[in-house]
Amino acid sequence: METISIKYRFVLPDGSEQVYDLQLDKENLELRGNTPGSIPSWVNLDFFQCPNCPLSAKTHPHCPLALNLVNIIKGFDSLVSYEKIHVEVITKERIVSADTTAQKGISSLMGLVIAGSDCPHTVFFKSMARYHLPFASEEETIYRSTSTYLLAQYFQQKKDRTTDIELKGLKNIYENVQIVNKAVAKRLRAATKTDSSVNAIIHLDVFAQILPCAITESLEEICYLFEPFFKQENF
Repeated sequence: METISIKYRFVLPDGSEQVYDLQLDKENLELRGNTPGSIPSWVNLDFFQCPNCPLSAKTHPHCPLALNLVNIIKGFDSLVSYEKIHVEVITKERIVSADTTAQKGISSLMGLVIAGSDCPHTVFFKSMARYHLPFASEEETIYRSTSTYLLAQYFQQKKDRTTDIELKGLKNIYENVQIVNKAVAKRLRAATKTDSSVNAIIHLDVFAQILPCAITESLEEICYLFEPFFKQENF
């Protein structure tokens, strides 16, 4: 089974390191080898289950998203969200590094892990996980999300399926993710002693709130990027 390796290396304030070597299945882009040996009760599906969750505890006793977070958060339970850390993200193509806060570093890692989970509401993000961009800005997130969604519509059209160039489906995806993020934050409050992991998911939720607003406002934030293209008479 061929996988895509994305390694996160955290240097904590005391000089110690936390390393997460994540393996995405190259075919379905789901995380492999990240299931914890011992599963805590806060991972149970019916523990603060998302109001919009389509899964049943009879068939899915554990929340697939929370299950992938167990190994991630336990290494950060001594950190508070504002503490300064150094993070390196290592892939086959490049190394990205940043001096940042605990909540932002963990948030970047969580975004990847959540995308690689089997949660029905995060399936859209799997293709973005394949080309993971650590520490993405607001504008980068808007660009990547809308571009990914519109490319998906192209492939939908190639399969003679209904397409959505008005981005209504993308807005709906992010509105559902907002609900998921709030429920996950409740789980993490029960699972952790400090605020770094909780604030990491809250930081992710800021981007989930930005996207629907950006779509409503016709993506004016990034429209300027295409002005040179609009000036070409042959298109």
